[in-house]
Amino acid sequence: MKEALVSKGPTVQIVDSPVPEPNEDQVLVKVVVAGSNPKDYKLPEMRGVTANSGDDLAGIVEKVGAKVFEFKPGDRVGALHEIATGGGAYAEYALAPQHTVFHIPEETSFEEAAAIPLAALTAAVALYQNLALSQPWALPPANNPQARDIPLVIYGASSSVGSYALQLARRSNIHPILAVAGRATAHVRTLLDPAKGDVVVDYRDGDEAVLAALQKALEGRPPLRHALDAVAEGSSAQIIGRLFHAAGDGETGRFTFVSPGTKEGVPEYVEQAMTFVGSVHRAPEAKDLGYVYLRYIARGLQEGWFRGQRTEVMPRGLGGVQTGLENLKSGKASAVKYVYRIAETEGVSE
Repeated sequence: MKEALVSKGPTVQIVDSPVPEPNEDQVLVKVVVAGSNPKDYKLPEMRGVTANSGDDLAGIVEKVGAKVFEFKPGDRVGALHEIATGGGAYAEYALAPQHTVFHIPEETSFEEAAAIPLAALTAAVALYQNLALSQPWALPPANNPQARDIPLVIYGASSSVGSYALQLARRSNIHPILAVAGRATAHVRTLLDPAKGDVVVDYRDGDEAVLAALQKALEGRPPLRHALDAVAEGSSAQIIGRLFHAAGDGETGRFTFVSPGTKEGVPEYVEQAMTFVGSVHRAPEAKDLGYVYLRYIARGLQEGWFRGQRTEVMPRGLGGVQTGLENLKSGKASAVKYVYRIAETEGVSE
Protein backbone atom coordinates (compact mmCIF):
# COMPACT_ATOMS: atom_id res chain seq x y z
CA MET A 1 0.00 0.00 0.00
CA LYS A 2 0.99 3.66 -0.36
CA GLU A 3 1.90 5.46 2.84
CA ALA A 4 3.05 9.05 3.53
CA LEU A 5 5.92 9.56 5.99
CA VAL A 6 6.41 12.99 7.58
CA SER A 7 9.81 14.41 8.58
CA LYS A 8 11.00 17.71 10.01
CA GLY A 9 10.32 20.60 7.67
CA PRO A 10 7.71 19.38 7.12
CA THR A 11 8.77 17.16 4.28
CA VAL A 12 6.71 14.18 3.13
CA GLN A 13 7.74 11.12 1.19
CA ILE A 14 5.36 8.50 -0.16
CA VAL A 15 6.55 4.92 0.17
CA ASP A 16 5.28 1.40 -0.37
CA SER A 17 4.52 -0.39 2.91
CA PRO A 18 2.83 -3.65 3.91
CA VAL A 19 -0.80 -3.46 4.97
CA PRO A 20 -0.86 -3.48 8.81
CA GLU A 21 -2.52 -6.32 10.71
CA PRO A 22 -4.99 -5.48 13.51
CA ASN A 23 -4.47 -6.90 16.97
CA GLU A 24 -7.44 -8.37 18.86
CA ASP A 25 -8.71 -4.93 19.93
CA GLN A 26 -8.12 -3.00 16.70
CA VAL A 27 -10.02 -2.19 13.53
CA LEU A 28 -8.29 -2.11 10.14
CA VAL A 29 -9.84 0.60 7.97
CA LYS A 30 -9.48 1.10 4.23
CA VAL A 31 -8.97 4.86 4.36
CA VAL A 32 -11.16 6.93 2.06
CA VAL A 33 -10.25 10.32 3.53
CA ALA A 34 -7.51 11.30 5.99
CA GLY A 35 -7.37 14.59 7.90
CA SER A 36 -4.51 16.75 9.17
CA ASN A 37 -3.79 18.35 12.54
CA PRO A 38 -0.95 20.68 13.63
CA LYS A 39 0.60 17.88 15.71
CA ASP A 40 1.21 15.97 12.47
CA TYR A 41 4.15 18.24 11.64
CA LYS A 42 5.02 19.22 15.22
CA LEU A 43 5.78 15.74 16.57
CA PRO A 44 8.24 14.74 13.79
CA GLU A 45 9.89 18.12 14.28
CA MET A 46 10.09 17.91 18.09
CA ARG A 47 11.21 14.27 18.20
CA GLY A 48 13.40 14.21 15.10
CA VAL A 49 11.61 11.20 13.66
CA THR A 50 10.14 10.23 10.31
CA ALA A 51 6.71 8.63 10.64
CA ASN A 52 3.19 8.34 9.35
CA SER A 53 1.89 10.95 11.81
CA GLY A 54 -1.70 11.12 10.59
CA ASP A 55 -4.38 10.22 13.14
CA ASP A 56 -7.75 11.37 11.71
CA LEU A 57 -9.39 9.06 9.20
CA ALA A 58 -12.67 7.95 7.68
CA GLY A 59 -13.30 4.94 5.50
CA ILE A 60 -14.58 1.37 5.27
CA VAL A 61 -13.83 -1.37 7.79
CA GLU A 62 -11.61 -3.97 6.14
CA LYS A 63 -10.91 -6.32 9.03
CA VAL A 64 -11.48 -6.48 12.78
CA GLY A 65 -9.64 -8.06 15.71
CA ALA A 66 -11.00 -11.00 17.68
CA LYS A 67 -12.38 -8.86 20.53
CA VAL A 68 -14.02 -6.19 18.35
CA PHE A 69 -17.79 -6.35 18.79
CA GLU A 70 -19.28 -3.14 17.35
CA PHE A 71 -17.86 -3.17 13.85
CA LYS A 72 -17.69 -5.51 10.89
CA PRO A 73 -16.17 -5.37 7.40
CA GLY A 74 -18.04 -2.98 5.14
CA ASP A 75 -19.07 -0.51 7.88
CA ARG A 76 -18.61 3.22 7.21
CA VAL A 77 -16.53 4.58 10.09
CA GLY A 78 -14.50 7.48 11.34
CA ALA A 79 -11.61 6.87 13.71
CA LEU A 80 -8.81 8.29 15.80
CA HIS A 81 -5.59 6.35 15.31
CA GLU A 82 -3.40 6.02 18.40
CA ILE A 83 -0.79 8.78 18.29
CA ALA A 84 2.85 7.77 17.70
CA THR A 85 2.08 4.14 16.83
CA GLY A 86 2.19 2.24 13.55
CA GLY A 87 -0.69 2.11 11.12
CA GLY A 88 -1.30 5.87 10.86
CA ALA A 89 -3.96 7.64 8.81
CA TYR A 90 -1.74 8.81 5.93
CA ALA A 91 -2.04 5.50 4.09
CA GLU A 92 -4.38 3.29 2.12
CA TYR A 93 -5.05 1.25 5.27
CA ALA A 94 -4.89 2.37 8.89
CA LEU A 95 -5.42 0.96 12.38
CA ALA A 96 -7.45 2.30 15.30
CA PRO A 97 -8.44 0.87 18.70
CA GLN A 98 -12.12 -0.06 18.64
CA HIS A 99 -13.04 2.45 21.37
CA THR A 100 -11.96 5.39 19.16
CA VAL A 101 -13.85 4.17 16.10
CA PHE A 102 -17.39 5.36 15.41
CA HIS A 103 -20.10 4.68 12.85
CA ILE A 104 -20.64 7.49 10.35
CA PRO A 105 -24.29 8.48 9.91
CA GLU A 106 -25.62 8.19 6.38
CA GLU A 107 -25.96 11.99 6.21
CA THR A 108 -22.27 12.55 6.97
CA SER A 109 -19.58 12.51 4.28
CA PHE A 110 -16.20 10.86 4.68
CA GLU A 111 -14.64 14.32 4.36
CA GLU A 112 -16.62 15.71 7.30
CA ALA A 113 -16.03 12.60 9.41
CA ALA A 114 -12.27 12.76 8.86
CA ALA A 115 -12.23 16.30 10.26
CA ILE A 116 -13.71 15.30 13.62
CA PRO A 117 -12.00 12.68 15.82
CA LEU A 118 -8.78 14.20 17.20
CA ALA A 119 -10.01 17.77 17.61
CA ALA A 120 -13.43 16.79 18.93
CA LEU A 121 -11.96 14.45 21.54
CA THR A 122 -9.42 17.13 22.48
CA ALA A 123 -12.34 19.45 23.15
CA ALA A 124 -14.15 16.79 25.18
CA VAL A 125 -11.07 16.02 27.31
CA ALA A 126 -10.55 19.76 27.88
CA LEU A 127 -14.13 20.53 28.93
CA TYR A 128 -15.17 17.45 30.84
CA GLN A 129 -11.94 16.06 32.26
CA ASN A 130 -9.60 19.02 32.78
CA LEU A 131 -12.19 21.76 33.39
CA ALA A 132 -14.60 19.35 35.14
CA LEU A 133 -17.67 20.93 33.54
CA SER A 134 -21.03 19.15 33.62
CA GLN A 135 -21.71 16.54 30.97
CA PRO A 136 -24.39 17.46 28.38
CA TRP A 137 -26.80 14.91 29.86
CA ALA A 138 -26.38 16.28 33.42
CA LEU A 139 -28.72 19.22 32.90
CA PRO A 140 -29.88 21.45 35.76
CA PRO A 141 -33.43 21.40 37.10
CA ALA A 142 -35.86 23.26 34.86
CA ASN A 143 -36.85 25.54 37.75
CA ASN A 144 -33.27 26.77 38.20
CA PRO A 145 -32.53 28.95 35.17
CA GLN A 146 -29.29 30.24 36.71
CA ALA A 147 -27.78 26.78 37.19
CA ARG A 148 -25.81 27.20 33.97
CA ASP A 149 -24.63 30.77 34.55
CA ILE A 150 -21.06 29.51 34.20
CA PRO A 151 -18.77 31.80 32.19
CA LEU A 152 -16.42 29.91 29.90
CA VAL A 153 -13.57 31.48 27.91
CA ILE A 154 -12.54 29.69 24.72
CA TYR A 155 -9.49 31.34 23.16
CA GLY A 156 -8.90 30.18 19.59
CA ALA A 157 -12.58 29.53 19.04
CA SER A 158 -12.29 29.24 15.25
CA SER A 159 -9.76 26.40 15.48
CA SER A 160 -11.09 22.89 15.15
CA VAL A 161 -10.66 22.25 18.88
CA GLY A 162 -12.28 25.60 19.67
CA SER A 163 -15.25 25.16 17.37
CA TYR A 164 -15.96 21.67 18.70
CA ALA A 165 -15.63 22.93 22.28
CA LEU A 166 -18.21 25.62 21.47
CA GLN A 167 -20.68 23.04 20.23
CA LEU A 168 -20.20 20.72 23.19
CA ALA A 169 -20.40 23.57 25.70
CA ARG A 170 -23.68 24.72 24.18
CA ARG A 171 -24.97 21.15 24.36
CA SER A 172 -24.09 21.25 28.08
CA ASN A 173 -26.04 24.53 28.35
CA ILE A 174 -22.94 26.36 29.58
CA HIS A 175 -23.19 30.12 29.13
CA PRO A 176 -22.01 32.75 28.63
CA ILE A 177 -19.33 31.54 26.25
CA LEU A 178 -16.67 34.19 25.70
CA ALA A 179 -15.03 33.25 22.41
CA VAL A 180 -11.85 34.80 21.02
CA ALA A 181 -11.13 34.43 17.31
CA GLY A 182 -9.61 36.28 14.36
CA ARG A 183 -10.35 36.06 10.65
CA ALA A 184 -13.18 33.59 11.25
CA THR A 185 -15.22 35.59 13.79
CA ALA A 186 -18.26 35.41 11.50
CA HIS A 187 -18.04 31.61 11.50
CA VAL A 188 -17.68 31.50 15.29
CA ARG A 189 -20.72 33.74 15.70
CA THR A 190 -22.87 31.07 14.03
CA LEU A 191 -21.92 28.64 16.82
CA LEU A 192 -22.91 30.95 19.69
CA ASP A 193 -26.15 31.93 21.43
CA PRO A 194 -26.15 35.72 22.01
CA ALA A 195 -29.46 35.47 23.89
CA LYS A 196 -27.58 33.66 26.66
CA GLY A 197 -24.74 36.17 26.79
CA ASP A 198 -22.35 34.51 24.34
CA VAL A 199 -19.94 36.90 22.61
CA VAL A 200 -17.06 36.68 20.16
CA VAL A 201 -14.07 39.01 20.43
CA ASP A 202 -11.54 39.64 17.64
CA TYR A 203 -7.97 39.26 18.90
CA ARG A 204 -6.74 41.41 16.01
CA ASP A 205 -8.06 44.46 17.90
CA GLY A 206 -5.10 44.14 20.28
CA ASP A 207 -4.56 42.67 23.73
CA GLU A 208 -6.00 45.53 25.78
CA ALA A 209 -9.11 45.76 23.59
CA VAL A 210 -9.64 42.00 23.85
CA LEU A 211 -9.23 42.10 27.62
CA ALA A 212 -11.65 45.03 27.96
CA ALA A 213 -14.28 43.32 25.80
CA LEU A 214 -14.04 40.09 27.79
CA GLN A 215 -14.21 41.95 31.11
CA LYS A 216 -17.30 43.77 29.90
CA ALA A 217 -18.94 40.48 28.93
CA LEU A 218 -18.29 39.20 32.45
CA GLU A 219 -19.96 42.16 34.16
CA GLY A 220 -22.86 41.02 36.33
CA ARG A 221 -21.83 37.38 35.95
CA PRO A 222 -20.27 34.98 38.46
CA PRO A 223 -16.45 35.11 38.54
CA LEU A 224 -14.62 33.32 35.75
CA ARG A 225 -13.66 29.80 36.84
CA HIS A 226 -13.13 27.98 33.52
CA ALA A 227 -11.00 28.74 30.46
CA LEU A 228 -9.70 26.78 27.47
CA ASP A 229 -6.80 28.07 25.40
CA ALA A 230 -7.15 26.21 22.11
CA VAL A 231 -4.20 28.01 20.48
CA ALA A 232 -1.76 28.59 23.38
CA GLU A 233 0.25 31.12 21.39
CA GLY A 234 1.35 34.71 21.86
CA SER A 235 -0.30 36.50 24.77
CA SER A 236 -3.41 34.31 25.02
CA ALA A 237 -2.51 32.87 28.43
CA GLN A 238 -1.69 36.28 29.87
CA ILE A 239 -5.02 37.71 28.76
CA ILE A 240 -6.90 34.75 30.22
CA GLY A 241 -4.93 34.99 33.44
CA ARG A 242 -6.01 38.59 33.98
CA LEU A 243 -9.68 37.54 33.83
CA PHE A 244 -9.46 35.26 36.85
CA HIS A 245 -10.03 36.65 40.34
CA ALA A 246 -9.35 35.02 43.70
CA ALA A 247 -12.49 33.63 45.30
CA GLY A 248 -13.29 33.97 48.98
CA ASP A 249 -15.35 30.80 48.91
CA GLY A 250 -12.36 28.53 48.54
CA GLU A 251 -13.04 27.76 44.87
CA THR A 252 -10.22 27.86 42.38
CA GLY A 253 -10.26 28.48 38.69
CA ARG A 254 -9.37 25.88 36.08
CA PHE A 255 -7.32 26.64 32.98
CA THR A 256 -6.44 24.11 30.29
CA PHE A 257 -4.34 24.55 27.17
CA VAL A 258 -3.25 22.52 24.15
CA SER A 259 0.54 22.94 24.15
CA PRO A 260 3.17 21.85 26.69
CA GLY A 261 4.42 23.93 29.58
CA THR A 262 3.06 26.03 32.42
CA LYS A 263 1.47 29.22 31.19
CA GLU A 264 3.06 32.29 32.73
CA GLY A 265 0.73 35.07 33.78
CA VAL A 266 -1.96 32.75 35.14
CA PRO A 267 -2.55 33.25 38.91
CA GLU A 268 -1.21 30.53 41.20
CA TYR A 269 -4.66 29.81 42.60
CA VAL A 270 -5.81 28.68 39.14
CA GLU A 271 -5.33 24.98 38.44
CA GLN A 272 -3.51 24.44 35.15
CA ALA A 273 -3.56 21.32 33.01
CA MET A 274 -2.43 20.53 29.51
CA THR A 275 -5.05 18.83 27.37
CA PHE A 276 -3.52 15.87 25.54
CA VAL A 277 -5.89 13.85 23.40
CA GLY A 278 -3.54 10.87 23.53
CA SER A 279 -4.85 10.26 27.04
CA VAL A 280 -7.92 8.59 25.50
CA HIS A 281 -5.64 5.71 24.56
CA ARG A 282 -3.65 5.62 27.80
CA ALA A 283 -5.64 6.66 30.87
CA PRO A 284 -8.62 4.47 31.88
CA GLU A 285 -10.92 7.42 32.71
CA ALA A 286 -10.03 9.19 29.48
CA LYS A 287 -10.50 5.96 27.53
CA ASP A 288 -14.08 5.84 28.79
CA LEU A 289 -14.55 9.49 27.81
CA GLY A 290 -13.25 8.83 24.30
CA TYR A 291 -15.52 5.83 23.86
CA VAL A 292 -18.64 7.70 24.97
CA TYR A 293 -18.04 11.01 23.23
CA LEU A 294 -17.26 9.70 19.76
CA ARG A 295 -20.55 7.81 19.82
CA TYR A 296 -22.37 10.80 21.29
CA ILE A 297 -20.93 13.06 18.57
CA ALA A 298 -22.02 10.57 15.88
CA ARG A 299 -25.54 10.92 17.26
CA GLY A 300 -25.12 14.70 17.17
CA LEU A 301 -24.14 14.53 13.51
CA GLN A 302 -27.27 12.53 12.74
CA GLU A 303 -29.54 14.82 14.76
CA GLY A 304 -27.92 18.02 13.49
CA TRP A 305 -26.73 19.63 16.74
CA PHE A 306 -23.08 18.83 15.96
CA ARG A 307 -21.25 19.48 12.72
CA GLY A 308 -17.72 18.99 11.50
CA GLN A 309 -15.33 21.84 10.79
CA ARG A 310 -15.37 23.12 7.22
CA THR A 311 -13.01 21.03 5.09
CA GLU A 312 -10.75 21.77 2.17
CA VAL A 313 -9.76 18.80 0.03
CA MET A 314 -6.10 19.04 -0.90
CA PRO A 315 -5.41 17.71 -4.40
CA ARG A 316 -3.37 14.58 -5.21
CA GLY A 317 -4.35 12.58 -2.15
CA LEU A 318 -1.31 11.70 -0.07
CA GLY A 319 0.68 13.81 -2.50
CA GLY A 320 -1.01 16.86 -0.99
CA VAL A 321 -0.11 16.13 2.64
CA GLN A 322 3.06 18.23 2.54
CA THR A 323 1.19 21.28 1.25
CA GLY A 324 -1.48 20.83 3.90
CA LEU A 325 1.07 20.60 6.70
CA GLU A 326 2.99 23.58 5.33
CA ASN A 327 -0.22 25.60 5.34
CA LEU A 328 -0.89 24.62 8.95
CA LYS A 329 2.63 25.57 10.00
CA SER A 330 2.51 28.94 8.26
CA GLY A 331 -0.88 29.82 9.77
CA LYS A 332 -2.80 29.86 6.48
CA ALA A 333 -5.60 27.69 7.84
CA SER A 334 -8.56 29.56 9.36
CA ALA A 335 -11.70 27.67 10.41
CA VAL A 336 -10.79 24.86 8.01
CA LYS A 337 -9.52 21.28 8.15
CA TYR A 338 -7.31 19.96 5.37
CA VAL A 339 -8.33 16.50 4.19
CA TYR A 340 -6.99 14.09 1.57
CA ARG A 341 -8.85 11.60 -0.63
CA ILE A 342 -6.57 8.61 -0.67
CA ALA A 343 -7.83 7.35 -4.04
CA GLU A 344 -6.39 10.50 -5.67
CA THR A 345 -2.85 9.45 -4.69
CA GLU A 346 -0.60 8.60 -7.63
CA GLY A 347 -0.24 4.83 -7.88
CA VAL A 348 -3.41 4.02 -5.95
CA SER A 349 -6.23 2.28 -7.79
CA GLU A 350 -9.89 2.47 -6.73
